[in-house]
Amino acid sequence: MILHLYFARRFALGFVLITAVLFALVMLVDLVEQTRKFGSYDLGWQRLVGLTLLNVPQTINLILPLIMILATVVLFISLARSSEMVVTRAAGRSALKALVAPVTVALLIGIMAVALLNPIVSATGKRYEQLSDTYRSDGRSTLSISEEGLWLRQGGENGQTVIRAWRSNNDASVLFDVTFITYEPGGGPIQRIEAESAALQNGEWTLSKAKIWPLRGNINAEGSAQRFEMLTIPSTLTLERIRESIGKPAAVSIYELPGFIRQLEQAGFSPRRHKVWLQTELARPLFLVAMVLVASAFTMRHTRFGGTGVAVLTSVLLGFGLYFIRSFAQILGENGQIPVMLAAWAPPVAAMLLALGFLLHREDG
Repeated sequence: MILHLYFARRFALGFVLITAVLFALVMLVDLVEQTRKFGSYDLGWQRLVGLTLLNVPQTINLILPLIMILATVVLFISLARSSEMVVTRAAGRSALKALVAPVTVALLIGIMAVALLNPIVSATGKRYEQLSDTYRSDGRSTLSISEEGLWLRQGGENGQTVIRAWRSNNDASVLFDVTFITYEPGGGPIQRIEAESAALQNGEWTLSKAKIWPLRGNINAEGSAQRFEMLTIPSTLTLERIRESIGKPAAVSIYELPGFIRQLEQAGFSPRRHKVWLQTELARPLFLVAMVLVASAFTMRHTRFGGTGVAVLTSVLLGFGLYFIRSFAQILGENGQIPVMLAAWAPPVAAMLLALGFLLHREDG
């Protein structure tokens, strides 16, 4: 038990140190990127640093498997150089027993990443996107999905327009049962439009069977209402922007994701991408454990045998390869080529079995 606690402490310490170093490096690189991206907007250093701090958690979350591999490499290379691993095996501890502590710590880190880091990343990522849009376009457009339907906001020099639709087609190009409420700059509503459908193309909304109520002044809105079979309204929104806003499952906390999936289904969108992301996040602890097993399979050896650099490089490259396979399976799941559960759970399980098989082969021949 004492030996397990010792290995766990060494592994956790290595993980924290590597995370801190990579956090500082990512912070520096991202600050340069934010300076380049927003250099023409004259934001000042405080806002640039704020944007960087909001964007860095996403990168750390993305490179977490790499951090796990490096922490495992550091642990077992240090144990090999100090001959502690030789003493451990001489005391009757097999390689699999020596891995109990690192695997347990990796599993706990994975659970914490899902339970704590995921909501933090979703919140900071969403705030980063909001501030970026505000700095670039003065907050003239936004999107949200709720139980009341799909909500959009577009704006321009003539004021803001709030759009609410009960449902949409799969690619968000057509909204149904839609309402447009236009507000004058710095004032109240001046016009309301209801239509059976609204199609967005070429920078304008094309409304079908629309009815307009003027809301300015003390006029009789119903008496002054007009009907149109077809009506066009200029728009500052684009289909790409709407789809990008809807299609970012990482912007939704894992605790809110099941409800958001139901809202997407009610609004008429395909939630498959969000379902794959949900299952992938739930499988993340197993994937991090797989990274530990993969790295240990090549580094649990004494340094006198040589080839330490090749072993480290091999473990890192194999980790990258497994990460690529995981991402590729995720894409196949999002496109409907393979089932959702298979896309999310097969890569980590296969990686664990591969690493365990290699370890058993090296131990038992």
